[in-house]
Amino acid sequence: MKFRLDRIINLVQNMGLRYVGFRVQHELLKKTGLLKRKFPTNPPLHYHISLDQWRAQQTQFFFADKTDLKFAGTKSEALETRYRELKSGNLMLFNSLSVHLGVDYDWVTNPDSGHKYDISKHWTEIADYSKEAGDIKYVWEKSRFSYLYDVIRYDHAFGVDCAQLVFADIVSWIKGNPINCGPNYRCSQEMSLRVLNWTFALHYYKKSDQLTASVFAEIQHVIYWHLHHIYNNIDFSRIAVRNNHAITESLALYLGGLFYSSFPDAGNWKIKGKKWFEEEIAYQVYEDGTFLQFSMNYHRVVVQLLTWGIVLSEKNGERFADVVYDRAMQSVKYLRTCMVDDNGWLPNYGANDGALFFRFSDAHYRDFRPQVQALARCIGMDAGLANNHEDLGWYGIDKTPANKWQPVAGIHQFEKGGYYIIREQDTLTFIKCGGYNDRPSQADNLHLDIWYKGQNVLTDAGSYKYNTDTDTIRYFSGTRSHNTVMLDDYDQMLKGGRFIWYYWTQRKNANLSESNGRYTFSGTISGFAHAGKDITHSRTLSKTKGEPHWEIQDVVVNKPAGMHMTQLWHVPAAMERQVSIQATSENTDAIKAVSGIGKSSSLYGTYEPTAESSFSTTGATINTVITLQS
Repeated sequence: MKFRLDRIINLVQNMGLRYVGFRVQHELLKKTGLLKRKFPTNPPLHYHISLDQWRAQQTQFFFADKTDLKFAGTKSEALETRYRELKSGNLMLFNSLSVHLGVDYDWVTNPDSGHKYDISKHWTEIADYSKEAGDIKYVWEKSRFSYLYDVIRYDHAFGVDCAQLVFADIVSWIKGNPINCGPNYRCSQEMSLRVLNWTFALHYYKKSDQLTASVFAEIQHVIYWHLHHIYNNIDFSRIAVRNNHAITESLALYLGGLFYSSFPDAGNWKIKGKKWFEEEIAYQVYEDGTFLQFSMNYHRVVVQLLTWGIVLSEKNGERFADVVYDRAMQSVKYLRTCMVDDNGWLPNYGANDGALFFRFSDAHYRDFRPQVQALARCIGMDAGLANNHEDLGWYGIDKTPANKWQPVAGIHQFEKGGYYIIREQDTLTFIKCGGYNDRPSQADNLHLDIWYKGQNVLTDAGSYKYNTDTDTIRYFSGTRSHNTVMLDDYDQMLKGGRFIWYYWTQRKNANLSESNGRYTFSGTISGFAHAGKDITHSRTLSKTKGEPHWEIQDVVVNKPAGMHMTQLWHVPAAMERQVSIQATSENTDAIKAVSGIGKSSSLYGTYEPTAESSFSTTGATINTVITLQS
């Protein structure tokens, strides 16, 4: 009982009384049915705005309609293949898994588990996860309508009118998902994305004969109730979740109020949405450009939302607060610094669920260059990346950059987020050493990521799935899948339910320095509070300049007697022979080296084996030398 009470006290200390109080209140409202009353089901069709009135509005989108686009689309084989797959009922989920949904997909059957959700149930009665239903993200994926960008890009590049396909799918979704019922009304962020993606399609096909008055009437009715739902549920995202969900939903309210100004409450949504978007960006994107979710991919989500918001506000004679522009610029600098120049990839750091909401190019999902350069250009900055992607054209960005910024070779420290980076011509060394005022994503402090000649040599395992068995979730989100240290079977923090960690690790000190021939990092964290008192882990890294040679020392202080300290390294199986890892302890006879098979998920929903090397001792120190062969 005392241990459980300790967890509750720790949760309150970490998350705050406001969070805990809201969660308690929210659950009470759900159980009593009071929450359900705020979100009516099957309201009668109401015409807030006619098609002719909407077409006559003076608000400016990225483009007036499809005939307004000034760039030639890319007639690529990859785009043509994706379009043919979509036409035949196949969909790429999470940018990694191709599944056959069929041309008459019902929008509520999970293709992974086969479970069909009950669309007669109010969304408050739908569970995020159950063993029977499986991972709800498999149902949400098509319903967010991000696949429409492949269809619209194909329409533009190949000159094939796809309006009938697009509107048939939207109408099919409307008929298969009664308002505020079923799994697709469970998440306000998913609803926000649907609003943005339908709005993009409406503007592209603004003059199409397929966009009839009756089709538009159905769409505007559902968009209204989506925005109504988002507004009335946004406290959940802004208090209980406080991550990219809140940014997405705030932006949807602002843009919904802007582009559907005839809706009741649209003016209020627009004002509040703009205010909340500014507040969330200021809070969630730290002063040094790092992001409170401690995730590269979720930071890219914010990058795209910033691009939408900044471009569309300015096209309509408005402007966000200066802090939004500052955090956009700092985000570009941070992500560009972490980027491998050869391919635009970044460390697979933090939660990664395969999200790329607005895909405007054929670039690989892990390639961040199109999105980072688009945000840079929309704020008048050039990140030193090629403009050979379509993103700038779709956003209608034609600003001449006032300045060009590229990260220099050498050391880079982002202390607020806790990232320490060494950039050289052939190598990128990435170290995490942070303290947490906001919810940590994974138990990965003092993780080391190494890239050599564009290849990820020491890897972060990624996420795989958010909703699967407990052991798998713990592996991917826990310490074992990272290049750092465990004590016995203890993660650095204690895993709670869903996305909760107890006893957050904290940085005690960190520094990255440069001398004539070496780069040196030193950092210490507190951790393993559930394993013993006052335990600290210190890591010192020394890298020889211009050579793929690293020396690492790990020291654990106050480790309980007899407990094993285990240093973990993960190398892609194909590169195992190129990587030499040698380790010693204070007493070389006391160290145990084990080679095994680990897992790595570069893309959500899939994983591949990695070579896992571990060095274990009952002592307190492990010294390691890592050398790469060309």
